Amino acid sequence: MTKAVISVDLNTPANVAAKMMESAGVGSIIVTEKGKPIGIITERDFAIKMIAYAYPPHSKVTQIMSSPIIHAKPNTPILEVADLMARKRIRKLPIIDKELVGIITATDLLNIFTFCTEEDLKKMYYNFLTQIYDQTIPQ
Repeated sequence: MTKAVISVDLNTPANVAAKMMESAGVGSIIVTEKGKPIGIITERDFAIKMIAYAYPPHSKVTQIMSSPIIHAKPNTPILEVADLMARKRIRKLPIIDKELVGIITATDLLNIFTFCTEEDLKKMYYNFLTQIYDQTIPQ
């Protein structure tokens, strides 16, 4: 997870957010309202939504953000994070625990799984299945 995440207020113009992303060399920016994450804008949002709807560059970020924000908690197992990202077809997943903690990207997952041994993957898979089992069995 990357802890340094860029965020903007919901009233920020889209072109300002795009300049911030470019300056920081990141592919997404979190949109906040009173400091709380409410959406995310990715490079794809700029490429598709801005062009498809012919929004002017000074449009508010709320016009192109994805919301509600799909996120995970800091203690979410990595396999569950990977599964959520695959199911929702997203490449960037904010980590939120009352406030924004960080972001996990598809590249982060690739880097993690590249260095895993077969035994590591088996342990992650077992832990993931155990959680699913524990959630489905009444206590």
